[in-house]
Formats: sequence, structure tokens, C-alpha cells
Amino acid sequence: MASVAIDGPAGAGKSTIAKLVAKELQAIYVDTGAMYRAIAVYFLRNQLDPEMSEQVEQACKNIEVSISYENGAQQVWLNGENVTPFLRTEEVGNMASKSSAKQPVRDALLQLQRDMAAKNTVVMDGRDIGTNVLPNAEVKIYLTASSAERARRRYEELKQKGETCDLAQIEADIIKRDEQDMSRAIAPLKQAEDAYYLDSSNLTIAEVVEAILNQCKEKGLWK
Repeated sequence: MASVAIDGPAGAGKSTIAKLVAKELQAIYVDTGAMYRAIAVYFLRNQLDPEMSEQVEQACKNIEVSISYENGAQQVWLNGENVTPFLRTEEVGNMASKSSAKQPVRDALLQLQRDMAAKNTVVMDGRDIGTNVLPNAEVKIYLTASSAERARRRYEELKQKGETCDLAQIEADIIKRDEQDMSRAIAPLKQAEDAYYLDSSNLTIAEVVEAILNQCKEKGLWK
């Protein structure tokens, strides 16, 4: 079994890229961010405050997150409900950034993620995969892009869905989430010392995938 860890800030394209890399490697794609978003859905539905430690600890005792695959696509389950369709809203993303900084939340998912990597060849993306979840991953990538470019991509994505959105506000939210993710005390977002730094601001999706596969080739994971 082998692991490819892809870390980076919100909106860097990690999920899109990781899915394509996993397909080329014939590996399982694991979107850890979606797991944290599932917990965020629980917090929002139950009007929980992630700054209230007792609420967080109690909530994590009542939360069971699991994943399955349908036609190769990851489905995320929260207490027996498939919550995949609810995970990509701005509200859920912002709550996930706050709640995922809490140790009980991270503990709830860490072993599940490591078990998957132990049993399968995986491409796993998130904020702390190479630094914390899979520190011994064969390939580590730090994928990023400028805040302006990440905001533009998110803006176009929301427009295509027919949603009303403000580009300046999207970028402000991205910058705020970057600060939250990088400054949190527990498993902050940072580049692993042995990770390959990849700025996708001026690259196509195909070029980013090729760059990562070249790293995999160097490690003998891809021909």
C-alpha cells in the first residue's frame, strides 16, 4: 500500500486534482475535508458553538462519520444519513474551519483516515495529511494558489450553479479561513518539510495533475 498526501488552503483545487491523480494511480481518493464538513453539518443543525468545549466533546460522542463509494465517487455518511449533497455550502465550510481545529473533532476522524491508508493505496487531501495524518506518505504535495485566483475559481463555480455571490466577499472569506487554518493550535495548515510545493495559480488542471504524477513516478508509484 502507498499514500499520496495533498495539503493546501481552501479553494486550491485539492479535491479536483486528487480525484484525477487517484484515477491515474488506480487508488482510492479520500476527501478528509468532506469528513470534517459532515461534522460541521451536525454542529449547524444542532446550533452548537465550537468554542464551547463541553458541547464539542459531547457532540463528538454522538457523531459517527463513515464513507462509502458509489460509482467511484466518495459518499459521506453522518449518523446513517448520506450528507454529501449538503457539504459544499459556504456556511458549512466556515463552520468546518472552526470545528476542525478542536481536538475531539480531529480525534473522531484520525483513526478512520489512517486505517483507510493502511488497507488501501490512497490519495488523501486535506490540511494536515502530510504533517499529521500520514506523516510517512510516500508522496507529499503542498498545493496552493493566490487568494485572488482561488476566489475567482469559487466565484465561477457558484455562478455555474446559479447562486448569487460577491467576488470580494469570497476572497475575504478565503483569507479569513487561511488565517484560521494556519494559526490554529492543533494540526495547523503548513507545508511538510519533505512536501513538493506546487502553486497552481497559472497552471491548468492537466498541468497540475502531470506535476503530481511526475512526483509519484520519482517514488516508483506511477510509470
